[in-house]
Amino acid sequence: MRTSGHITRSALLAVAVISLLGAPARADGEAKLLAPSGTLRVGIYPGSPTSMVTDPAGKPHGLAYDLGGELAKRLGVGIDYVRFQRVADIVTAVHDGQVDFTVTNATPARANEVSFSQPVLSIELGFLVPANSPIGKIEDIDRPGVKIGVTKGSTSERVLPAKFKTATIVPAESVKVTIAMFGRGEVDLYATNKPTLFEMSDQMPGAKILDGNWGLEHMAIAIPRGREDALPLLNRFVAEERSSGALDTIQQQAGLRGAIKAK
Repeated sequence: MRTSGHITRSALLAVAVISLLGAPARADGEAKLLAPSGTLRVGIYPGSPTSMVTDPAGKPHGLAYDLGGELAKRLGVGIDYVRFQRVADIVTAVHDGQVDFTVTNATPARANEVSFSQPVLSIELGFLVPANSPIGKIEDIDRPGVKIGVTKGSTSERVLPAKFKTATIVPAESVKVTIAMFGRGEVDLYATNKPTLFEMSDQMPGAKILDGNWGLEHMAIAIPRGREDALPLLNRFVAEERSSGALDTIQQQAGLRGAIKAK
């Protein structure tokens, strides 16, 4: 009996040791896969709550910014926020392995360039018009002479030409540039996701977002191709951020408006 008990205790001890050693080993493997340099490089662009905005106290917030920070903590690695002017440039950087992580619209076209987690959340796509605009509803848009501003390389630039045959699509370098274009009369309205439109409207007295939407963006974590072994971890991470309420807090801190729960 003593021998049997000794064997049982030894077996239990071995299981315990394997458990203790195995978890860090797995964590180290995931960290090396997602942040091979030892630092998680997070791609962000200013001006959108889905990426990064700055609150009145000067503190940055945003979906990509804060989720990147949370993941870096979980992996036990440092973090480096890499700034870009446009989301298209971030997707290119992820594809090229220059950025490890971002959150963006998981379109089929982008899925050919990067790998995506399950959706984090969905957001409405809409239109912003300046004060005193004659455009009061979406049905007023597709007319001769109407200029729709979009960001270069964006979903809007790819999709809207098929929706509007008469209005003119005008690409802009960035959200910041577009606000100035409104003042010069170079665009009559701007198309992108509603969280960005709300941020823009805060800087444009009298501007409004038209009722309705022209589609949804399904925001997801993007990582370089070839790191798909990390997707189960990322999907668990997304599910836990949603179920714990952490995602709600991130949205509130970033002032993210126009979002709906991902299906």
